[in-house]
Amino acid sequence: MAKAVRTKRMRYHHGQLREALIDAAHQLINLHGPEGFSLAQACRLAGVSTAAPYRHFTDRGDLVNAVASEGFAWLQERTQAARDAHRPGSVESIVAMGKAYVAFAADEPAVFKLMFGRHPDVQPEGEAHIAGGPCFQVLLDAVDAWIERSGASVDHTLDVALPLWTIVHGTAYLLIDHDFDAVAPGTDTERLIERSTVAFLRGLTV
Repeated sequence: MAKAVRTKRMRYHHGQLREALIDAAHQLINLHGPEGFSLAQACRLAGVSTAAPYRHFTDRGDLVNAVASEGFAWLQERTQAARDAHRPGSVESIVAMGKAYVAFAADEPAVFKLMFGRHPDVQPEGEAHIAGGPCFQVLLDAVDAWIERSGASVDHTLDVALPLWTIVHGTAYLLIDHDFDAVAPGTDTERLIERSTVAFLRGLTV
């Protein structure tokens, strides 16, 4: 689950060095962006020596990449919990996932942009890319269950999953970039997700 921004210095506990440094980098990224902090600052916030990170990370960029990877794990946890709170294969389960996706972006805009923003430290075949696979699989499994339940005739799971992802991902970016404020102030993104998802899925079953 996405972690709230911390406002006080964190202390390293034995056996949790990697987690303490990721937490520290997470806070600094929220405050200053992925380029706005040094490895030494992360060490100070975590309460460890400047030599400590090299037990787990090759450099600052490697730590930034780890935050993006953790972001996918947090997003996976939230969307999976939203899906599993409803009947498997139901439209409600897919709508809930979409709402959870956008809520995550709203809660973690800096990390969300790091995950998807083509940052140089987040390599296409690196740790974050690998973590993104299971995260996307949550949607694919939900779509497979919906196809089986609804009897919709589609050639491939991605024919449904990609448009659904486009709806929520586009909404997420429009929200965190404040584009709705400029074009359509007061937009209810949850209602937008629900209406768009229901309309798209209904169109596949008529």
